[in-house]
Amino acid sequence: MFVDYNDSSFAPKYTKVLELDLVTIVPCLSGPKRPHDRVDLISLHSDFRSGLTAQVSFKGYGIKEEDASKSIDLVVGGKNCTLKHGSVVISAITSCTNTSNPSVMLGAGLVARKALELGLTVPPYVKTSLSPGSGVVTKYLQQSGLLTDLEKLGYYIAGYGCMTCIGNSGPLDEEVAKAIESNDLVVAGVLSGNRNFEGRVHANVRANYLASPMLVVVYGLAGRVDIDLENEPIGQGTNGPVYFRDIWPTQEEISHFEESFVLPQFFREVYSNIGKGSDEWQKLECPDVKLYPWDDSSTYIKKVPFFDGMGVEAPGQSSIKNAYALLNLGDSVTTDHISPAGAISRTSPAARHLNAKGIAPKDFNTYGSRRGNDEIMARGTFANIRLVNKLASKAGPKTLHVPSGEEMDVFDAADRYRTEGQAVIVLAGKDYGCGSSRDWAAKGPFLQGVKAVIAESFERIHRSNLIGMGIVPLQYLGGQNAASLGLSGKEQFTIELPENLKPGDKLKVAVSDGTHFEVVSRFDTEVELTYYRHGGILQYMIRKLISN
Repeated sequence: MFVDYNDSSFAPKYTKVLELDLVTIVPCLSGPKRPHDRVDLISLHSDFRSGLTAQVSFKGYGIKEEDASKSIDLVVGGKNCTLKHGSVVISAITSCTNTSNPSVMLGAGLVARKALELGLTVPPYVKTSLSPGSGVVTKYLQQSGLLTDLEKLGYYIAGYGCMTCIGNSGPLDEEVAKAIESNDLVVAGVLSGNRNFEGRVHANVRANYLASPMLVVVYGLAGRVDIDLENEPIGQGTNGPVYFRDIWPTQEEISHFEESFVLPQFFREVYSNIGKGSDEWQKLECPDVKLYPWDDSSTYIKKVPFFDGMGVEAPGQSSIKNAYALLNLGDSVTTDHISPAGAISRTSPAARHLNAKGIAPKDFNTYGSRRGNDEIMARGTFANIRLVNKLASKAGPKTLHVPSGEEMDVFDAADRYRTEGQAVIVLAGKDYGCGSSRDWAAKGPFLQGVKAVIAESFERIHRSNLIGMGIVPLQYLGGQNAASLGLSGKEQFTIELPENLKPGDKLKVAVSDGTHFEVVSRFDTEVELTYYRHGGILQYMIRKLISN
């Protein structure tokens, strides 16, 4: 610690030396379907192009070679433009991981300023937005004058909190949406959020890349992700082509703005009023009662049924008999696949329910905004349009009701199984439940009657949440999965849960075709088993409160 590194005679000995070649540290993004799929900035254009025609996978889209260069001419906002595969239709500096970082936020403003000085504009088909990480960011962007530059390119402040990253971007221009849907275009979003799982950012946007706010502006200006930023111009400016290097600020420029405009008084001013909230928040009326007066007509807040029929004594555990597979899923099924938070599709079970309540489509809002209504959230479970279920004929929120052979919405199938008195389970691959630790990704399956999930592996928090809702997490033995065991998902499954069940015990699953296989109980602690035997953690806590 106390070493004079200018003293050449001193040669410290270390137990381990790590070497880092600084040349290997390069700018990057991640995507197009998972946040951990890193892509070097200089390789993004080729990565997207190769994935476009590759078979459907975490990188591929399965577009035919003859359709890869398809382009559509359209008019947006009175301006002629062309849309194609790789066109950026969402460019969002969105409240999330790095929108409170002064270096990149001021850097984004400087990119905008330099672009304007050189005569660049954002194409009309790009939906732009700015959602600062805090009110302090707004302060220093305003004081530096950079907010004006961002606004001139279309990056107006849309609000604070979860925005585009969680699917709250709002609709695309109607003509843009029509062109995408009618021509099966793989368009892109570039955002500064931290999640880009399929179907999360926007239903029409299949390729989503996570980037710094500075790169968000760059790709917004370019209007496409298949651009070679090293060699191709971003666009035509007042005096000719403008390249990436022409609008990228130096570290000295960014540091100057940080030193001049990121000031302590901004933090004191903003945070002194942080508990006050907006005028709308202040106007909310709160009844002075001990018990909340539930409004039966509300489609936003509803009394949950989790405790209906609950007794004073814990029910214990019981075996799962003759259960059907509600879904047969693959790897990396995220909490966004299980419980989407974005816009409610007009053709979904949730939409039909809202229509029946007299709610117009323009007022459907999002699943995230209606998470206080279990009837909506149950209908939204497994409602992701990119869900790949091996029991369905194509990707989407569909499954097979095995007894009838009918394909239908997942909720409708779950509801029919419930009416028939049939238990259901879910079959899955690796990393089931990865992504955001979304509580409704466990509550929703519970409301659909799911009794167990058999997967190759679980995301840690989601496994815990399943137990918290009384759903049994079971793991295939190493090297096994539904396919290797010859399971189609059309069978019935019986899972015996012995009274003396211990964490990590092996259990036998009997299949209706006469075969059986073993799984590992993923109750990892005795406490988790206690929660399960109470029907879930909420029931356990209520019984504990009553007993005290």
